[in-house]
Amino acid sequence: MEIIKTIKEMQQRVSLIKQKGKIIGYVPTMGFLHEGHLALVEKAHQKADIVIMSIFVNPLQFGPNEDFDRYPRDFERDEQQAIEAGVDFLFYPEVSEMYKGEPTFKITVLNKVDILCGSKRPGHFEGVATVLMKLFSIVQPTYAMFGMKDAQQVAIVTSLVQEFNFPIEIIPVETVREQDGLAKSSRNVYLSKEERLEATAINNSLKLAKKLIIDGERNPQIILEKMEKLILSLSSAEVDYIEVYSFPELKTLSSISGLVLIAVAARFTNVRLIDNMTMEI
Repeated sequence: MEIIKTIKEMQQRVSLIKQKGKIIGYVPTMGFLHEGHLALVEKAHQKADIVIMSIFVNPLQFGPNEDFDRYPRDFERDEQQAIEAGVDFLFYPEVSEMYKGEPTFKITVLNKVDILCGSKRPGHFEGVATVLMKLFSIVQPTYAMFGMKDAQQVAIVTSLVQEFNFPIEIIPVETVREQDGLAKSSRNVYLSKEERLEATAINNSLKLAKKLIIDGERNPQIILEKMEKLILSLSSAEVDYIEVYSFPELKTLSSISGLVLIAVAARFTNVRLIDNMTMEI
């Protein structure tokens, strides 16, 4: 595996890969890798000849009161995991390399951002869209892998690629979970021992929603109320939101039908966790 730290060098490698007719699969990450990231690498190997991973903790997608400075980082550990997963190139730029001087342009996301995590994190998806515009231009992949744990991000990135005509196919990858059902996340390390046990209530609420729908319930409000009641009864978490939308349009539904997204965010003492499921009716 080759580690590349500058945009110019990454672009040179990409040019050589393209000249050889090789297909690039791309896995963008913010590091502190876990099995969820490695599942993206595995999917990239299935689709492409060359796998490029980036590790970049993007300051633009963190709000003023969020955890940019304390976001977990361990590059040596990440490097070893990337090597073991078979990553070919690891793009690891500094912030000063990605953002040089005052910006001239700003990417504004007009739709799909005033709900779910976007409503609680103003500017977050503008930061995501901005860095991905840059990374997609640098890496020029044929395929880019994104975890469905952040389904809103998948929907927005898919629109980004379509509207700006990037010749990239976004590949959604199913959420990887711990044995007890908790979605893998770099932020899980912030949970106390007690909270870690309680956090399974989030996934349990999604399982409850699935059962209710299978049993014939079509009223979103009834489903969401029962989910919230379950989370509050099994944990000390504060429910940030529980919502249901069409996917990937992210439109409000008055009745459960078609491909639906049911999403949850819950806040513990030092961390906010998200999870979701999609289901077609």
